[in-house]
Amino acid sequence: MNALVATNRNFKIASRLLGLDSKLEQSLLIPFREIKCKIRLSIAGGMYHTKDDGTIASFVGFRVQHDNSRGPIKGGIRYHPEVDPDEVNALAQFMTWKTAVADFPYGGAKGGIGCDPTKLSITEIERLTRVFTQKIHDFIGTHTDVPAPDMGTGAQTITPSFTATRQQ
Repeated sequence: MNALVATNRNFKIASRLLGLDSKLEQSLLIPFREIKCKIRLSIAGGMYHTKDDGTIASFVGFRVQHDNSRGPIKGGIRYHPEVDPDEVNALAQFMTWKTAVADFPYGGAKGGIGCDPTKLSITEIERLTRVFTQKIHDFIGTHTDVPAPDMGTGAQTITPSFTATRQQ
C-alpha cells in the first residue's frame, strides 16, 4: 500500500470516529493545489546550466499545498531518489493534521525532488534548488507557503534560493 492510500484510509477511519460529514471528509482529502515540474539543470538564455561534469540532468519536482484554511501553508522540501507525488501528497496531509492538532495557525504542504543528493555536488544542489524555486515562485511566500528543509536538504540548501526568490 502506498503512502497516500494508507494516509487516506487512516484519515477516513478518524473522520468516522469524529463523526465528520462525508462532504467535509472528502474536501479534506483533496489538496488545495498540486504542482509538478520538470527541472533541467537548466535552460536560461538559450544555454543549459549543466552539471559540474558538463552533462545535462533532468529531475521532477513536486509541491503539494494541502490546506490553507488555518493560515499560510508550511512544509519541508525533500530530496530523495524515491520522491513521488503520492508520498508528497500524504506528507502534506500529515503536515495539515500536525499543525491543526498543535493549534498552530498554519496549513500543511510538502515538496520534493526525485534526486539522490549524495550524488550531486553542493553547486549542483544549489542550482537544482534555484531552478525549482523559480518554477514554484508564484505559489510560495511568507504569507502563502513557507518551504523548509527536509530529508536530503538543510537550511544551507533551501534558505539562499528561497530568500533570493522572495526579493524578486
